[in-house]
Amino acid sequence: MKNLLITFLFFIISNVLLSQNDTIPIQDSTQYKIIKTDGGVLTGIILTQDARELLLLSNDQRQVYIPQHLIKEIIKIDNPEFTNDGIFIGEENFSTRYFITTNGLPLKKGNHYLQWNLYGPDFQFSLGKNFGIGIMTTWVAAPMVVNFKKSWQLGEKTHLAIGGLFGTISWALPDYGGALPFGTISFGDRKNNIAFSGGYGAIWYEGNVDGRALTSVAAMVKISNRLSLVFDSFILLPSKGRNLNNPASIYYKKNQPAFGIFIPGLRFHQNEGRAFQFGILGIATKDLFTNFPIPMVQWYRKL
Repeated sequence: MKNLLITFLFFIISNVLLSQNDTIPIQDSTQYKIIKTDGGVLTGIILTQDARELLLLSNDQRQVYIPQHLIKEIIKIDNPEFTNDGIFIGEENFSTRYFITTNGLPLKKGNHYLQWNLYGPDFQFSLGKNFGIGIMTTWVAAPMVVNFKKSWQLGEKTHLAIGGLFGTISWALPDYGGALPFGTISFGDRKNNIAFSGGYGAIWYEGNVDGRALTSVAAMVKISNRLSLVFDSFILLPSKGRNLNNPASIYYKKNQPAFGIFIPGLRFHQNEGRAFQFGILGIATKDLFTNFPIPMVQWYRKL
């Protein structure tokens, strides 16, 4: 009987201990994003963590053990990164860029990236608080363009930025070049935003200087963890001519109508540091609106 009682007590204690190991109390309901070294991302609540591994309660209620050597970064998730239904959407990793233009949001510190285009690469670097610089070119290194942008936060979801692009045709025609100072104001966050921009594009060639004012409206909406809708535009405003009655004059300049490029498209988020997007180019003039036969295709990579 004594042996039977000891065996029974041992059985009860063993089951209690095992049940305690199987049911882990949640002390903290904070949501985290776990970025793995292979680029994979898991989201959920951290149940336990030690020097060897991390136990995550995922959003689909699975308990997942992740070895520490496979974890690249742990990021606390803010409530705005979830929908009203509790579905995780997350921030747009390349939220400062549309197809051509930028917005008032600054590059986060250390978030350097590369944008591959069919015509060439575009490198962007975060050099300090709310300040970034970049260089873009073609596969033949002509033209060569340097850009910079400085951002300020005006409100919780309002950002202002000023910047510029400066470049030349480089080795091909070094005396040909251009400059584009601009300003932009954007409303929204790193998931959903809209930006209004304006500037003046100037070019110089063979001792001549010409230029036109331009503007842009761009926006993005992240509709899921893997997909964003992106819209961009680039509009040259009409320019009134001068000395129209004397075409031989060096001051002669003919009227220039408005010209616009409009690009709706999709951005696919492959993982935390990679994205692919494509858009359809629409070209508009005073008397014409047509589609460009080649789509705009771009690849994003974090550096």
